[in-house]
Amino acid sequence: MRRSAPAMMGVVLLPMLARRTPARVLVAILIALFLAISFAGHGATLATPVQLGAQDEEATPFRRQLWLVPSPDPHLAARAVLFRPTGPGPFRLAVIAHASTQNPLRRAQMPQPDYAALSSWLVGRGFAVLVPERPGHGATGGSYLEDQGGCETADYARSGRATAEEIAAAVDFMRVQPFIKPDGVAIVGHSAGGWGALALADRKEVSAIIVFAAGRGGRADDAAGVVCAPDRLIAAATAFGHKARVPVTWLVAANDSYFAPVFSNQLADAFRSAGGKVDFKALASYGSEGHWLPESEGGVKLAASELERALKLPRAAAARKR
Repeated sequence: MRRSAPAMMGVVLLPMLARRTPARVLVAILIALFLAISFAGHGATLATPVQLGAQDEEATPFRRQLWLVPSPDPHLAARAVLFRPTGPGPFRLAVIAHASTQNPLRRAQMPQPDYAALSSWLVGRGFAVLVPERPGHGATGGSYLEDQGGCETADYARSGRATAEEIAAAVDFMRVQPFIKPDGVAIVGHSAGGWGALALADRKEVSAIIVFAAGRGGRADDAAGVVCAPDRLIAAATAFGHKARVPVTWLVAANDSYFAPVFSNQLADAFRSAGGKVDFKALASYGSEGHWLPESEGGVKLAASELERALKLPRAAAARKR
């Protein structure tokens, strides 16, 4: 099998480096080389002709289909999974923004997110659901545009706005599709994806934002309840609230070890104090780690009544579809 240029470089240089390089430097070089090899061939670069939109045939469940959508990087298309109800539409659009990590190896190995249970719930209520994989993650590859920086000097406002730009690029592309209603968009964000969603609360085409455990820097050093530079996170939440006009439903499980309900409520209060509209709800504990609640069927059932209210779904109609 023909090796990529980074792989060939590794074959030539690693024996030499191993003899002369301190261990900690060698580890850093190995990580960089791993990422170069991992991302080589990942994603779809727009430097070569790329057809945005559907990439394969519809499949089960819910007309599942792989799409390519634009990203803020003009040379990179983001991979996305689209689900749709039956019929031609037009449907309301819901975009699900996934969680993230500062760990580059975990990002490179991230599987294509689809939030199957949450997507199923939304399709059952008439939404077309797009789950884009943002740059710097998994098969989309490319640069990690939403990097927050080091723990003590984390720039959470910049990071959140970068995530928001990535979500917005997908939203803008989907709104012009013939089977999508251009208004009434719902954005559902999880963790870092929720943090980015907060920065979109000034968009007129967005009618609802739902965030599950929104934030960044949680579980610092893998310690439950520890957040990197929490004051910086609160200050950024205040900044996001200044121009916010879209109502936000902020949900967090009682046993979330990344952003506990008490701290999440402080973030929501900061967003509200600057003018944002927030309905904060602490949900019951879920499983062994409440942070992953929106990724499972049981977690979605636990949040269902809040989702119905946030999306302004008729309760009778919603009940019939359960």
